[in-house]
Amino acid sequence: MTPKSRPTSFDIAYRAGVSQATVSRALRDSPLVSEETRRRIREIARELNYKVDKNASNLRRQSSVTLALLLFEDPTPDDTLINPFFLTMLGSITRACARQGYDLLVSFQQFSEDWHADYQDAHKADGLILLGYGDWFATRDKLDRLVQQGTHFVRWGPVFDAQPGVSIGSDNREGGRQVGAHLAAKGRQRVAFLGANQPTAPEFRDRYLGLCDALRAAKLGIEPALQVDVIDSTELAGYAGAQALLARGVRFDALFCASDLIAIGAMRALREHGQRVPEDVAVVGFDDQPVAAFTNPPLTTVLQDTKLAGEKLVDTLIREIRGETVASEVLPPALVVRHSCGAALAAAKPAGKSSKTR
Repeated sequence: MTPKSRPTSFDIAYRAGVSQATVSRALRDSPLVSEETRRRIREIARELNYKVDKNASNLRRQSSVTLALLLFEDPTPDDTLINPFFLTMLGSITRACARQGYDLLVSFQQFSEDWHADYQDAHKADGLILLGYGDWFATRDKLDRLVQQGTHFVRWGPVFDAQPGVSIGSDNREGGRQVGAHLAAKGRQRVAFLGANQPTAPEFRDRYLGLCDALRAAKLGIEPALQVDVIDSTELAGYAGAQALLARGVRFDALFCASDLIAIGAMRALREHGQRVPEDVAVVGFDDQPVAAFTNPPLTTVLQDTKLAGEKLVDTLIREIRGETVASEVLPPALVVRHSCGAALAAAKPAGKSSKTR
């Protein structure tokens, strides 16, 4: 190696007394190379100030070492069309990619026919993380095509038997059960629900079914008139849904909303109709978005662990890319109790603090 030339893996191999292939494996942290040899090769690489030519390495492996995160449009009150819940997952996904040596390509997509072709097929990314899906049945057909084409992907969403591909999602039915049990324990007798009770929106539907499970266990009635279909997870949709519920003239003393944003809109409608939260109506949301701790009153909700979710999405996709066997996984939710359900706020706690039951 001349003074001005860049060191190569052959230089490291010569110094270490091993083959160039062993050097390549060691720098990829392959278990085929002993830990002692890997350590010695890394030390020599540092001494020579050796840098891996990432482009050449990727080309040899037919890999971009990049994941594509596809965010699909959702109705929002502004023009972003991105559900804020998914934005809370973005930081965790980014950090998880960095820890595993992957770049992350983030793209906003409409759920059109050929969005996948620009990524794995064009070698821009080795696999896809999908956030958001709209109508489940329309989405399922597209996921079936991804499986048929051999595309590596993982998605956040409901977990079903015999579904296409791999999903990571929350146990939405269990979250609904926790809400129903908590409200029943607080003495609430007539619990209403704002959220879609339709197969096309399986996450919202499971939250409602879990609520019904808990109400039956508590010997409380389930009235169809106390459920209003709200499809969009927005404040405006929650406001309109609560207005529709109030217009029915049915009595209720608790309101479970399928998302925090729906709950925020619903609380405004309740206030406009002279209903106090929580004195007249206890209100509970779902997601535990950051804004939930700062509503008035602070919103009781169900935590979906976005940090763990992001880590699971990245880890599962990378293991699939490497040829390992992977499976869908359901993550446990946790009830976060604040003042909107009638729980007394501890005077010693600063704003935003809460208690959690698991």
